[in-house]
Amino acid sequence: MPFYHKLGKIPPKRHTIFKKPNGKLYYEQLFGTIGFDGMSSNMYHEHRPTQVKAVKDPYSVKPKVAIKNNIKSYRFRGFQTRPEPDFLKSRKTVLTNSDCSIVLAAPQQSTNEYFYKNADEDEMIFIHQGSGKLRTQLGNLDFKYGDYLLIPRGTIYKIDFDDEVNRLLIVESSRPMYTPKRYRNHFGQLLEHSPFCERDIRQPYELETYDEEGDFLIKVKKQGEIFDMTYATHPFDVVGYDGYNYPYAFSIHDFEPITGRIHQPPPVHQTFETDAFVVCSFCPRLYDYHPQAIPAPYSHSNIDSDEVLYYVDGDFMSRNDIEAGHISLHPAGIPHGPHPGAVERSIGQVKTEELAVMVDTFKPLQVTEEAMKIADEDYFKSWLA
Repeated sequence: MPFYHKLGKIPPKRHTIFKKPNGKLYYEQLFGTIGFDGMSSNMYHEHRPTQVKAVKDPYSVKPKVAIKNNIKSYRFRGFQTRPEPDFLKSRKTVLTNSDCSIVLAAPQQSTNEYFYKNADEDEMIFIHQGSGKLRTQLGNLDFKYGDYLLIPRGTIYKIDFDDEVNRLLIVESSRPMYTPKRYRNHFGQLLEHSPFCERDIRQPYELETYDEEGDFLIKVKKQGEIFDMTYATHPFDVVGYDGYNYPYAFSIHDFEPITGRIHQPPPVHQTFETDAFVVCSFCPRLYDYHPQAIPAPYSHSNIDSDEVLYYVDGDFMSRNDIEAGHISLHPAGIPHGPHPGAVERSIGQVKTEELAVMVDTFKPLQVTEEAMKIADEDYFKSWLA
């Protein structure tokens, strides 16, 4: 969970007079979640943030579902998702339910022609390939390979890429995304046994402030549709803010794995959570050090959750024929485990260099038409000896 952050100019007290050098008022906006009970920030604008000139009819971006009730394990070859110039058009939802969507994107161009706001969902963008800068009305963040970008719903942003080679894994969540509560004390501070701490979280460091009037296009996603809205003033007109609700970055390379004498279960890799799914980071680490330990994970039944594993880099010991960018889906209700030979290969190994992101959802995931374009439909047979 983010902690208190302040950037730019703010008045000594909330909801009090705050004047510009010319004597006119700055305009205050509370940017909050869960009514008035969740995390929030107070922003101060050059102009009223409510000036909308036009709203066009929306167009749908709802994913087309190919399999509503799935019981088969799948592998999807993520790097077969074709690059596209536009950031939003490049986003391809591969798995979805009422709580979240798992999206692949290979955008080639920065968002130069518009701003974007997801009004319904927090976004977690994992940078598999590429680098650049996330620009928001709450400040900017540089990003590179291995970064998670956590963008709260309602944030207006652009994304600038350094070149055309970019691969993103995106999770859109209808629930707020937090750091795991078992790693936080009742004040919200990350505890000593947490695999990362506040020093690893990068807050916005650069506030772009524009005092401009004109026509500014913001594409707003709401209930599966995109609305083109024209604002009368530049959306990046914030002179300062403070609070807890803002985008931040965390690198998977700063996750410190928890290991033990025998195989540790997936929750030790947990990085983010909601009440509907969790996100885990599988990072290079030493294997179990009991003299009789089997480093490969034991077979287990996904009775209550679907397991999605996105392979980033390294050697994936428990799977056969896995490459970077592959996604495995192991649905609830059936067991899964190492492929034939993986257990035997793991014995005596001392470390792994694997890098992967896991998303476990508590509701079943539906498989989309986009996913089936890159699916290995025989993957479920890969456990046959």
